[in-house]
Amino acid sequence: MSVPSPAPHGRGARSNASGRYESQIREAFDDGWTEADETPVPLRTVVTPERARTIIARNDSPDVGFDRSINPYRGCEHGCIYCYARPAHAYMGLSPGLDFESRIFFKPDAGRLLARELAKPGYAPGVIHVGGNTDPYQPQERRLRVTRQVLETLSAFNHPFSIITKSALILRDLDLVGPMGARAMARAAVSVTTLDRKLARVMEPRAATPEKRLAAIRGLAAAGAPVTVMFAPVIPGLNDHELETVLERAAEAGASGAGYVVLRLPLEIKDLFCEWLAAARPDRARRVMSLVRQMRGGRDYDSEWGKRMKGEGPVASLIGARFRAARRRFGLDGPAPTLDLSRFRVPPKAGDQLDLFAVEAGAANPSAAGGA
Repeated sequence: MSVPSPAPHGRGARSNASGRYESQIREAFDDGWTEADETPVPLRTVVTPERARTIIARNDSPDVGFDRSINPYRGCEHGCIYCYARPAHAYMGLSPGLDFESRIFFKPDAGRLLARELAKPGYAPGVIHVGGNTDPYQPQERRLRVTRQVLETLSAFNHPFSIITKSALILRDLDLVGPMGARAMARAAVSVTTLDRKLARVMEPRAATPEKRLAAIRGLAAAGAPVTVMFAPVIPGLNDHELETVLERAAEAGASGAGYVVLRLPLEIKDLFCEWLAAARPDRARRVMSLVRQMRGGRDYDSEWGKRMKGEGPVASLIGARFRAARRRFGLDGPAPTLDLSRFRVPPKAGDQLDLFAVEAGAANPSAAGGA
């Protein structure tokens, strides 16, 4: 684990290696500059519209609790070094490193596309998960409001949804998430990876502080939306000692459920994470990776269904036992709320023919129809 150059200001990845599908490879080199020299201009974020044809993605993975999802963004400016979505940027001809957190794609027509798909004849409603890949409330959402469009459309159709974030920006949309949650049509999950501000700053450089995430849990619960706290990822030797404290604080804030996922290092994430670990926590880098491999049968990662989320072996078993005990202790082990699919309705459009019963009732009772 060689010590890499410092990360650009406010970014998680230390490098920007070429995507695995590129014919040419970019390679960093030592140009003689050090931390003692003048700081370079911060890396700017480039935001590009993506003209998608559909908005609902479907999957049949046995490891996730939903079969359809919406991702308003590709890439994520939060810059979490462990993010499992990073490798997807290679499909765009970009690096899963710094490109992933500085080259953001958004879907400006998300609301319209969603309304069109939900209004199709024969559409059968099922819980839609918002943000299964990258965070739907990353910084650009304040300006672009793509996630807001999606939630407005789901609300107009009375369509159940779940949503996950590590941003307090979700509180902006309490007028939608709260009432839908109170009617058993929405549930939220907030990711709290650590309560250590210093660790959060280097591991998730542009995400909300731990305190802001707890405030998001508190606000969602007060508005009537059931909230799950996600302690994810669990990184043995780095943040696993916080498991019980995070669940306790989340329960005090109003969370009613809890979940966890152990660190996953598929494809390019392995090198990016090891590079970050050597720079950010050099004193424990070897131990952390040793513990990770003990959860993965001696490898950096095992993608087998049923193992990739929780790992295996004594280290993984201990984490699971601690989680279950803490979940019971803090009252976070109740059944997950079932969302009501029966209220789904396609809202009438301007110019649609009035309901025949309503027209006949109005004719029979002129005063009810606005007559004298």
